[in-house]
Parts: sequence; structure tokens; C-alpha cells
Amino acid sequence: MQKVHVKKNDQVIVVAGRDRGATGKVLRVLPKEGRAIVERINMIKRHTRPNPQSGVQGGILEREAPIEVSNLKVICPSCSKPARMGRQRLESGGFARVCKKCGAILS
Repeated sequence: MQKVHVKKNDQVIVVAGRDRGATGKVLRVLPKEGRAIVERINMIKRHTRPNPQSGVQGGILEREAPIEVSNLKVICPSCSKPARMGRQRLESGGFARVCKKCGAILS
């Protein structure tokens, strides 16, 4: 399991691979695999068989596949630029993610 720099609902940009330059929202993070599922990124076609018992219609479905987190960069909400994330200790004792470009604290 690796420490990932992206969280759910982060806006990210793809920096490497087939979808390079595309942006999207992180739907799910899979830290054990070091991957994340991003909205409308790394789309695959899934052939499904109809199953009337569970209400599955069947056919060819398009859905997101997990993408390596090393290929993602978080877009800072305050400066709207892709930036690296740092950590800053808070007075309360916890840590907060910080944009390395503008220094803004992220959620």
C-alpha cells in the first residue's frame, strides 16, 4: 500500500498516457493498488451478458478504469494550475495539504 497524493473529489489532470492533458474529478482512490478512478478518464468498453434477475440489460457498456496515481497531478482550486502537493503542520496537531505553487491550503 502506497501513500497517494490524491483524494476523492480532487480535480486532477493526466500528465502521462493515452489521456494526457485531460482533466476530471477523482471518483474513487484505490491506495492498495496505487490507482484512482477519474471521471471520464481511461474509458474502457465492458461486454456484459444480460441478467434479468438482477436487472442488468446487457450489451457493451463504457466505464472508467483505474489509472496510476503517478500519472495524475492535482489542480489547485485557488490558483487553478496543476501543482505538486506539500504537507504543513497545523496548530491543532494535524496536517494539511498545501499547494507548492501558491501556498494555499487544500481541503
